[in-house]
Amino acid sequence: MKIVLTEFVTLDGVSQGPGSPTEDTSGGFALGGWLVPYLDEVFVRRTSEWLGLADGLLLGRRTYEAFARDWPQITDPDDPFTKRMNSLPKYVVTNTLTEGGWHPTTVLHGDPVHSVGELRAQPGRELQIHGSARLGKALLSAGLVDTLRLVMAPTVAGSGRRLLDHPNASVGLRLVHHEATAKGLLLLEYEHVGTAPTAQYEGATAFV
Repeated sequence: MKIVLTEFVTLDGVSQGPGSPTEDTSGGFALGGWLVPYLDEVFVRRTSEWLGLADGLLLGRRTYEAFARDWPQITDPDDPFTKRMNSLPKYVVTNTLTEGGWHPTTVLHGDPVHSVGELRAQPGRELQIHGSARLGKALLSAGLVDTLRLVMAPTVAGSGRRLLDHPNASVGLRLVHHEATAKGLLLLEYEHVGTAPTAQYEGATAFV
């Protein structure tokens, strides 16, 4: 399976609390809900298409517990995400949980690079990380993330946890899809291509 990291970020790279003011106030973060003013039909359609490619969800413990609390409570039959989120296999990377109540759930103990690497070797389409920024950063640095999908909001948070603040290794990415919504969201899809390339600038001839 391909490991796909899907994250909502601000222009300054903050991924904390996109959905509501109370979603994640850790560290005194008070700007939660920064994504919501920009949601539209294009966003819903595209992210629903992305979720349709998943054969499983890969989550860290904190995101898993939040999702397990909230997603089973959504009963709107017209919601394009609920049935899929609740029915997909979930894999939670944790050394503190022994089982998960959001079925079907598999708990992955031990070194996440090893356990996720074994899971990635199994047949399938996409194993998607939603939220779980700490897990996503660790796997991206380890070279296990195949695709990075970003929804970038036209706002600067100024504080909060950043998605790519201190990776352990450089990461090279190739843009394979980009789209802008009428409300200003950028939908960006990148392939992981190894370490970040560098080069020496040689003036105008460098672009010939």
